[in-house]
Amino acid sequence: MSFRSGFVTIVGRPNVGKSTLLNLLTGEKIAIISDKPQTTRNSIRTIVTTEDYQVVFIDTPGIHRPKNKLGDYMQKTAVSALEDVDVILYIVEATDKTIGQGDMRIIELLKKVNTPVLLLINKIDLVDKPSLLPLIDEYSKALNFEQIIPISALDARTKELVLNETVKLLPEGPPFFPEDMITDQQEKVLVQELIREKILHLISDEVPHGVGVEVILFKEMPEKELIEIHANIYCEKESHKGIIIGKNGEMLKKIGTFAREDAERLLGSRIFLKLWVKTREDWRNSDFVLRELGYK
Repeated sequence: MSFRSGFVTIVGRPNVGKSTLLNLLTGEKIAIISDKPQTTRNSIRTIVTTEDYQVVFIDTPGIHRPKNKLGDYMQKTAVSALEDVDVILYIVEATDKTIGQGDMRIIELLKKVNTPVLLLINKIDLVDKPSLLPLIDEYSKALNFEQIIPISALDARTKELVLNETVKLLPEGPPFFPEDMITDQQEKVLVQELIREKILHLISDEVPHGVGVEVILFKEMPEKELIEIHANIYCEKESHKGIIIGKNGEMLKKIGTFAREDAERLLGSRIFLKLWVKTREDWRNSDFVLRELGYK
């Protein structure tokens, strides 16, 4: 078989399992995961290479109605990722009884592109199989999908199934990236996202949605086999700052410890991580701050 290569966008509403699937397909934890909606803010590219193919997956923010400038950026990022790719993986939830308004908006966007679309109905482990049939029928009438595939992004068998069906749709051609490369994300960006993930996991309510992270120092010290990283955590209210720091700094210490452990595994090096928490009111509507944090 000739070598195949191409770009594949993963789209869907917030919290349907896009990042979980991306990490499964890649075999590495690249995209951060949380049960909170709108976890992914940027397009994240990961690369899967074998002797027969190279697939460049693009994870996107969940498509939703934006409420601020950060939301506008996320929407534009998700919609632009539908263009100039070879395949689109569109993920919906098996727990939906019917096609909702959010998914109808996405389907209308998909109708405007000529790219082949695979529909992945995720979280089938949460429903009885017979209940999927009406949903599959409704989606098959809504858009001419290449295939409709029920999956669970938590099941290791899903990886081979999705990769096989995706590769069939890719054009023949050489690889775009070196075979040992698994993401084109800068290391400092990966660390920023790991810190934000820990905040999403450890802090409840509305606080995490108003949090941004900026790595201000990323210094490699080969002689010490160490990377020194300093980062600012921005929040929108003084009360949120107190929650993130916690009593006697315990919450911030916990965030830093968990983020450092994940970063050491990902980067393969010892890490010294220093965190600061700063308040910037309404930063999600500030063009200046959004640019600072890489969202512009």
